[in-house]
Amino acid sequence: MLTLDKLRITLGDFSLSADFTVPQGARCAVMGPSGAGKSTLLAAIAGFLPPAAGRILWQGQNITQSAPGARPLSILFQDQNLFPHLSVTRNLGLGLDPKLRLGPGEHAKIDAALDRVGLTGLGARKPAELSGGQQSRVALARALLRARPLLLLDEPFAALGPALKSDMLALVAEIAAEQGATVLMVSHDPDDARALCPQTILVAEGTAQAPHATTDLLDHPPPALAAYLGG
Repeated sequence: MLTLDKLRITLGDFSLSADFTVPQGARCAVMGPSGAGKSTLLAAIAGFLPPAAGRILWQGQNITQSAPGARPLSILFQDQNLFPHLSVTRNLGLGLDPKLRLGPGEHAKIDAALDRVGLTGLGARKPAELSGGQQSRVALARALLRARPLLLLDEPFAALGPALKSDMLALVAEIAAEQGATVLMVSHDPDDARALCPQTILVAEGTAQAPHATTDLLDHPPPALAAYLGG
C-alpha cells in the first residue's frame, strides 16, 4: 500500500499536493494536462525530488527520506535508462547486483528474463544494436529481475507503434499480476489507461487526486481533463 500523506512538492512557483492511498496490487494511470505535474509526482515517489512537506509511506513505513536505490520500487523512463557501454546481459545484471558480480545463478535468471520478454539470445548485444521496442523490453526485463513491489512507468512505451505498445502493456499486466506489484503509469493516451489501469489518478490544477475508476473518469471527464483530451 502506497500512502501519500499530505504530500506537497514545490519547484519554483509550481506546487503539487497529494493526499491519498493506493492499495497494494492496484494499477493506476496518472493522467492530466501537460505540465500539471505527472512526472513530478513519480519523481517524488521515486526519491529524485524531496517533498516540501508531507510523507511517503510504503506498507506503513516512512520512506520519505530514503535514497532512491533503497526504495521498494523500479521506475521505467521513456529513454529506458540503459547504459550504452554495457551489454544487455550486464545492463540486466545491474538489477541483481550493482557491482555486477554475476555467477551462474544470476546468469540463469537473466536468461530467463530475456526469454520472458522475447529477447532470447540477445544478451551479448549493446543497446545501440537493438530497436526501440527491444530496448523497452530490456528495461522491462530489468524491472522483472528487480521484482520490487512498486513499479513506476513514466511513458516508457510512448515512442512505440500501437501494436508493440499494446504488447508491452499486456506484458506489464502479466508481470504485475504475477508479482503482486502496484503500478503507477504516466500516460497521455486514454486507450493505454483503459488497457492497463482500472484506476486513474488525475493530476490537474495543483492537485493529484485520489484514484478514480478509469472508465468513469474518461467517460465523464472533469473540465481540465476534457479540455486536454479534446472532449
